[in-house]
Amino acid sequence: MQTTADYTCAFCGETNLTFVDFSGGNQQSYVEDCQVCCQPNVLFIQIDEATLAVEITSEPEGG
Repeated sequence: MQTTADYTCAFCGETNLTFVDFSGGNQQSYVEDCQVCCQPNVLFIQIDEATLAVEITSEPEGG
């Protein structure tokens, strides 16, 4: 199952939309480039098992 969620770019502060694949587990992390400034963000994804709510935090890659 997939859903979309927003995250804030760690570089430019713009909101980005990304796809979250629930089959990856309740805790995931991966690198995704910002859709605005193209800088790489490390996304840390938490999925609540009960509600399937998605929380994403980001930090600059290599930082």
